[in-house]
Amino acid sequence: MALKLKPEVATRGGSINAGHTVVYRGREYRLRMLPSAWVSKDTRLLIGPGANVKPDILLREIRETGSEGRVGVDAHASIIEDRHIEIDRTDEFLRKEIGTTGSGVGPAVAERALRKAKIAEEVDELRELITDVPIEVNSALEMGRTVLVEGTQGFFLSLYHGTYPYVTSRDTSASGVCSEIGIGPKAVDEVVLVLKAYMTRVGRGPLPGEISEEEAKRRGWLEYGTVTGRIRRVAPFNIELAKRAAIINSATKIALTKIDAIFPQAKGKRRYEELPREAKKFIENIEEKIGIPVVLIGTGPGERDIIDLYTHY
Repeated sequence: MALKLKPEVATRGGSINAGHTVVYRGREYRLRMLPSAWVSKDTRLLIGPGANVKPDILLREIRETGSEGRVGVDAHASIIEDRHIEIDRTDEFLRKEIGTTGSGVGPAVAERALRKAKIAEEVDELRELITDVPIEVNSALEMGRTVLVEGTQGFFLSLYHGTYPYVTSRDTSASGVCSEIGIGPKAVDEVVLVLKAYMTRVGRGPLPGEISEEEAKRRGWLEYGTVTGRIRRVAPFNIELAKRAAIINSATKIALTKIDAIFPQAKGKRRYEELPREAKKFIENIEEKIGIPVVLIGTGPGERDIIDLYTHY
């Protein structure tokens, strides 16, 4: 089944510290809660029981994207309160040593682990959105519908598999996000590993091969975090880290983004044959070293700036 087909259900775990920028019909959307698949207007959008929800942010994104009437939040998703944000922003260790986004996620997750957290079914503003996400998702799968489970944050920010202690407060692996949504491993057909053509991270922690801000700007790799607005630290693509991510996540396919930032002549291309030779070599090297095919290639920020090779495999 080609990935370009619109999923009938798209679901997301994680929390508001994982922002993603979506460019759709020429407009830029900076989102922190809704799945990226909101652009498909017939897709049911679900926030899983393992997610941590900030109600005002979620409701604002629903309004901004025109997604009213098709969003569901699991009753057991936990709630980030303003006091969690205050703790996150004033804790010296989290702020200075770790470089947290200050979104309140860590303190909220800690409170959930202590079984003291408020959950979605207790919040009046979310009452009309409450649903049983595991049942919805598994029912859709049983009926043969296409379900997209969207992971959040980089794999090496995983609490278990990442660059501890410079990590987030959850497991960002494919297994972790499935657990957050409520589906078992036998229900998964494909695991698409999303790789950027160079590496970035916000906050403290190791970044092999890191280059200076000036060099990143010269190369056209300079980025700002969607959530924090901070300049992202940058390094060239690291094949060994990519291989490790593919192994631990049982990846079956690769989506490679930002190829146009490495090879400007690739910008806006929609056919593999149109890519410059150097870009093709870069992609082929990734496939050879990791052992799985690159099936989606991002060539720009727009929703149509993509080369789709999925059906070829």
